[in-house]
Amino acid sequence: MRNKNKEEKILQAAEAYAKEQLGNDVSGHDFWHVKRVVNLALQIAEEEKADTFICHLAALLHDVADGKLNSSEEAGLAKVEHWLLQKELEPADCQEIMAIISHISFKGGQVSNFPLSAEGKIVQDADRLDALGAIGIARAMVYSGAKGRPIYDPNLSPRENMTLEEYRSTEGTAIMHFYEKLLTLKDKMNTETAKKLAENRHAFMESYLEQFYAEWEGKR
Repeated sequence: MRNKNKEEKILQAAEAYAKEQLGNDVSGHDFWHVKRVVNLALQIAEEEKADTFICHLAALLHDVADGKLNSSEEAGLAKVEHWLLQKELEPADCQEIMAIISHISFKGGQVSNFPLSAEGKIVQDADRLDALGAIGIARAMVYSGAKGRPIYDPNLSPRENMTLEEYRSTEGTAIMHFYEKLLTLKDKMNTETAKKLAENRHAFMESYLEQFYAEWEGKR
């Protein structure tokens, strides 16, 4: 049996740790992104009857280990695992959290064969949902600005079959990111709850692009 008081203390400590690690981020992977992913993960977990503690903790820590925000992905994962071990988390829970944060990332659309648990699929869905809709558009622009990418260049086309290095390079534009990632996410959702939430957010982005191109050509 789990100790609810211990779980609550771990979650409080994880939230403080995520805020400490990501509080100054300006690339769209900040602490508020984490909070939104937590809220989405808990909402989906309730609907899908999953383990809310695992979903909550994995959502809090999912970007602390991100390779984009550490010297390497390996270093980020080692940092998070060390933190978890200090909290005396149950070994099975620690293994599950590490499996989730190791395998939910988009990584240029490369397909992972790792079999995510129900909780892993939920956290992955929550993270992907935060890349859609009005929030997703804002994050795409912020991330592109942080990487020195222009908003749009009509002479450039979306890249396909990218390596992870190509995906994370400074090449491309904010609008290209819609086609290379954002517009593909709706069909990559795992849970029925997330699929429903993704529909409206996806439609909003399509509407935004229609308006963007019309304004670009001076038609609206």
